[in-house]
Formats: sequence, C-alpha cells, structure tokens
Amino acid sequence: MSAGIEGLIGRKVGMTQLFGDEGTAVPITVLKAGPCVVVGLRTKQKDGYEAVQLGLVENFSRSRLNKARRGPFEKKGLAPLKTVREFKYSAAAAPGGEKKEDAAAPVKPGDQVRVDLFEAAGHVDVIGVSKGKGFAGVIKRHHFRGGAATHGSMFHRAPGSIGSSAYPSRVFKGMRMGGHMGSDQVTVKNLKVVRVDLENNLLMVRGAVPGARGALLLIRKARAAKKSGAAS
Repeated sequence: MSAGIEGLIGRKVGMTQLFGDEGTAVPITVLKAGPCVVVGLRTKQKDGYEAVQLGLVENFSRSRLNKARRGPFEKKGLAPLKTVREFKYSAAAAPGGEKKEDAAAPVKPGDQVRVDLFEAAGHVDVIGVSKGKGFAGVIKRHHFRGGAATHGSMFHRAPGSIGSSAYPSRVFKGMRMGGHMGSDQVTVKNLKVVRVDLENNLLMVRGAVPGARGALLLIRKARAAKKSGAAS
C-alpha cells in the first residue's frame, strides 16, 4: 500500500555497533522510523505535484495544539498529530505491464506507514538539523590555520583581512568570519541499511546522522543509490 511513498518521519535513538561475520565492528545509528499516518495527499490536478503528507505517531500533550492545528485532523476523523511533513509519492500503475488490479493500492488518509517501507531499500538518505555549538571563531568554524605561535607574533586565532579600505570599502557578503556554528540542515546520503526491526519500528543504518539523541529526522529512500558493487 505504501510502495509509492518515498520516506517517513523518525527520531534519532543513538549510536552503537554491530559485529560482522568476520568479527569486524560496524558503527551504526539506531533510528526510530515511524509509525506514520497519512494525513493528506497532493495531486497534480489540484496542487500541480504529487506528494503525501505524513504525521508522526508519538506521545505528546494534545492540549498544546490550538484549534487551527487540530481542525484538519478532525475534519478527516484523525487523531491530531504534532509533526507533519511531505514526501514524494507516485501513484503510477505497477511496472512491467502488470494488470491494474495487481498494482499497489493508492494510499488514503488514515493509512499507516511503517518501517517496512525500507526493507527492500539498500540505502537511505537522512535529513536532520546538526547540533548547535553557539558562537565559534574562524579556526573552529571554518578550519583556518591561524598565525605563528612564537617569535613575538600577536596574530594567533584572528581571521586576518576581511577587505580593503580604498576599494571596495566594504565587506563582501559570504565572507568567512566568526559566528553561530551548527543548527544547520544537513543531508547525509547513501547510508547503508544494516537491519530493520519491524516489531519496534527501528531502522539501523551504517554511519552517523545529524542531530542529538531524540532529534527529528526525515528518512527517505536514497535518490542516488550506490551500485551494488560500490563500497558502503
């Protein structure tokens, strides 16, 4: 039923490791992927594109949602959800010339999407917000080398020149300087799916994903998946 949906919403549980058949340790990140509920659909006829709106099923205080947030759910007879995101969705018929009745049934509001969506996916892309690190200088933020440490040098961790006074007499936009570090949207592509736990809605991927434990993530099937012979 959810074959045409690209991904779902999840949260980061944490990092651990698994041991392969040869005894090698594989670093993995455990993700709580879903379950999600279909909240709405976007169609080409009405909206100009095809997508599905998914809501993450999780415990939260529903009293924090105002009437405007609860309204769309109540109209469709659904329980209000705090987190809703859109994912690409294709309702095309099954490939290979199969009969229409053999194709996957189109999704509708109220349908549940679970982590088994990624059982056949070898790799996934994970989108999240990186940890915020506050104000940082150019050495930590942009990996500047810094100045000499000895021989009377008084130039150690300063950024250096940021522009000339005669021309252009201003600082160009985008100049690398000290400032707020982190809290950026980051997409990690082609993470290998190591294990799928259907009972607990857990997805285990090889490598690290952005954000702290409990951070909200968007997990989707890899758009530029690696070939089977490529290293993971």
